[in-house]
Amino acid sequence: MDSASLPSTEAAVRAVRAIADEYRLSVEVTDDIGADQVSRRTSAGLFTAVDPDGSLPHEALVELGGRPEVTVRLFADGDALITVDGVEFHDLDRDCVPAFLRSVYGGLAYVKGRFFPPGQWLVVPLPGDVTHKELVPSGALTPWLAGSVRGR
Repeated sequence: MDSASLPSTEAAVRAVRAIADEYRLSVEVTDDIGADQVSRRTSAGLFTAVDPDGSLPHEALVELGGRPEVTVRLFADGDALITVDGVEFHDLDRDCVPAFLRSVYGGLAYVKGRFFPPGQWLVVPLPGDVTHKELVPSGALTPWLAGSVRGR
């Protein structure tokens, strides 16, 4: 993982923008700010923008242009959902987002298939011997995913 901690959603958005600049990708950010706007605050009262502790929760959806198609959903509680060409990686720590994106755009991520049980997985290795892998939905092998297939 990158050594820098990302203490807030805004810090994570800045880190994603820096990676987009590094790989010359377009970036579009949609922010949801306030307890009445974020997706995981279903119990927020009417016209309530802050949490009971007085903090202002912030979520962001970051869409990166180019191939593969990547979206990063940053949640107020410190985790992220990254989707790479339709393959969703749930509950990632916000701090690992920069390393995850560098692995994808740096050519380290790959698709691995198996005969039993049958399926294909997108594997994203991170520094420190950490690997994230998710099942590629049946019939969802995009040209980028197909180009990333490695042998067994």
